[in-house]
Amino acid sequence: MSNSNIKKVRTSDLELKDRLVSIQRVTKVTKGGRTFSFSAIVVVGNENGVVGYGLGKASEVTSAIAKGVEDAKKNLVKIPVLKGTIPHKQEARYSGSQVMIRPAAPGTGVIAGGAMRAVLESVGIHNVLAKSKGSSNPHNLVKATVAALLELRDAYSVAQVRGISIDKVFNG
Repeated sequence: MSNSNIKKVRTSDLELKDRLVSIQRVTKVTKGGRTFSFSAIVVVGNENGVVGYGLGKASEVTSAIAKGVEDAKKNLVKIPVLKGTIPHKQEARYSGSQVMIRPAAPGTGVIAGGAMRAVLESVGIHNVLAKSKGSSNPHNLVKATVAALLELRDAYSVAQVRGISIDKVFNG
């Protein structure tokens, strides 16, 4: 994954919705016994091509979610969405998780599992076929899904890279 096509987004003019993907109770063993805290992974998006994910850890659930939302707002990226679906098929992997996303016809809906569904709905994709292989760890699935979305290229960016007009991209 090259960092040249990652488009950072400012949060000031966006109306973001947050989705809680996973919350886990984690334990730190100390000399005095076990200390419990919570780890939350959160996805935020404006349902119009902008998405970000974040991780928050705190001793209370609400604090962990709030920290996750703040972290997610710092990592927003722009994704190309065409008529409620994606421009082309894409695969990506992060650690042990491997994902595959394919464009779908209007009316299909979001065919995806829990962590992938949260990311795809936050981006604003309404028709997509998705499959996850390997690890079902929510953290790795979210990161693999965002990696796949970042590798997507629309016709305009393809034409720009090749140095040709958009008409020639489709007509050869």
